[in-house]
Amino acid sequence: MGAELLPWVFTSGWASGINAYAVVLLLGLFGRFGDVSQVPAPLERTDVLLVAAVLFAVELVADKIPYVDSAWDAIHTVVRPVIGAALAAMLAGDAGSLAQAVAAALGGASALASHGVKAGLRLAVNTSPEPASNVAVSAGEDLTVAGVVSLAVVQPWLAAALAAIMLGTGLTLVVVLWRRVQLARQRWRARRAGRVGDRTDSFHDRPAGRTGGAAQGPAPPPEVNRRASSA
Repeated sequence: MGAELLPWVFTSGWASGINAYAVVLLLGLFGRFGDVSQVPAPLERTDVLLVAAVLFAVELVADKIPYVDSAWDAIHTVVRPVIGAALAAMLAGDAGSLAQAVAAALGGASALASHGVKAGLRLAVNTSPEPASNVAVSAGEDLTVAGVVSLAVVQPWLAAALAAIMLGTGLTLVVVLWRRVQLARQRWRARRAGRVGDRTDSFHDRPAGRTGGAAQGPAPPPEVNRRASSA
C-alpha cells in the first residue's frame, strides 16, 4: 500500500464507523460526477448509489431517535467495520493481496474504533431526558463526516489528521462521560435505596395503637364493666 493511499484508507475507515452509508454515497458521487480518480469504480454504479441513498435516509431518521439510535448502533457493530474494510481494500486496488489485506485491516480497525466512540457517546447522550441533544449530536456527526470526506478529495493528509484528532478526542470523551454516567447511576440507586429504607423504618417505628387497634386486644363485655364499677 502506497503512502498516498494511507490517508484515504484511514479517513474512509474512520468515517465509515460513524455513517458508512454516507461515505459510500459521497465517494460514489465524487467518483461519478467529480471525476475523482481515487474512488473505486464499483462505487459509481447506479444501483450502489441508490441502495446507499436509501440506507442513508433510513439511518438519517433512526439515528436521531433516543434509544433507537443505540439499537441501530448495536446492529451496525459488524456492518460498519466490514464496510470500512471493504472500502479500504477497494481503494488499494491492484496493489497486491498483502497490500489489500493491510489496507482492509487498517480501514476496518479505524471504523471499529470510531464506531465504538459513536456508540459510547450515544449511550451517554441517551441519559438526558430530552430528544434535542440526540438530534444535535446526530446532525453534527453527519456534517462532520460529509466535511472530512469532502476534504479528503482535495487534501487527503489534512483530512486524515482531522480524523485522527477527532478519534482521539472522542475516545477521551467516552471515558470521561462513561465515568460520569456510572457515578450518576450509583447515586440514583443509593438515593432510591435510601428512600425505601426510610419508608421501611417509619413503618416499623409506628406505635402499636395506631395500627388499627389490633395490639390492644378485645374490649371486655359490658357485664364485666358494670360489676367493676359497682365494686
